[in-house]
Amino acid sequence: MPNSSSLNEFLLLTFADTRELQLLHFSLFLGIYLAALLGNGLIITAVACDHHLHTPMYFFLLNLSLLDFAFISTTVPKSMSNSLRDTRTISYSGCAAQVFLVVFLLGGEYSLLTVMAYDRYVAICRPLHYGTLMGSRACVRMAAAAWVSGFLNGLVHTANTFSIPLCQGNTVDQFFCEIPQILKLSCSESYLREVGLLVVSASLAFGCFVFIVLSYMQIFSAVLRIPSEQGRHKAFSMCLPHLAVVSLFLSTSFFAYLKPPSLSSPALDLVVTVLYTVVPPAVNPLIYSMRNKELKDALRKV
Repeated sequence: MPNSSSLNEFLLLTFADTRELQLLHFSLFLGIYLAALLGNGLIITAVACDHHLHTPMYFFLLNLSLLDFAFISTTVPKSMSNSLRDTRTISYSGCAAQVFLVVFLLGGEYSLLTVMAYDRYVAICRPLHYGTLMGSRACVRMAAAAWVSGFLNGLVHTANTFSIPLCQGNTVDQFFCEIPQILKLSCSESYLREVGLLVVSASLAFGCFVFIVLSYMQIFSAVLRIPSEQGRHKAFSMCLPHLAVVSLFLSTSFFAYLKPPSLSSPALDLVVTVLYTVVPPAVNPLIYSMRNKELKDALRKV
């Protein structure tokens, strides 16, 4: 068996064995990828160019689109390239880069969604203090904190994962490199160190989840006390897109990593992974623009 010092490539999971199905996979991923690039690119351009959208909510949305843009570009192009070239390989350095970027961007997105929940909470529950609490400097600091926390998370996990000796082959049972699949290749007890770090990260993620839930409990309580139906409708329109994006992100991620072993199978694992890595970046722009008149108007100008 090769050890980590002699590994120079990994073998990724393929979606199909026949050439026809490989080309079908390439076509489907290409369509989803182009839709994600177009949707997120339009939102980035609209928010950057339209001064009416230079508000905290749209500033955070621009950052979310940048993260989605980068995240789907980390996993999907390599999978498409492998299908097109009828190969499974990814270099050792390419695998390490994928692990870093996936952890970095997922962590950054989750942190940013937490910040966006706080923004909605302040806007609806403390509107008189919104200008003070969500000033431009505060927004830049919160967005920067989301990016930096994701970067540090990715750096720590990647360095730790690839310092573990690997001697159980080089086959990764996923269409991109991810930490749980690489840990399966470990041949020593040192993998427990990374498991411990994953537990710490999961605990922090759970803290963010509790914060989001408590924020929305306060938000819905405040919205239901609004006397006018028009006011309630406007408040719900501000919150529902964010809530839908958070629900999609968390439900698919939690199911991917917390599902019972009895439900696990290679085919189901692959489908679930696609749901949380490929689908959200493609549909998030649609969710945010569907009921948002300001954003629709800006997109029409673009």
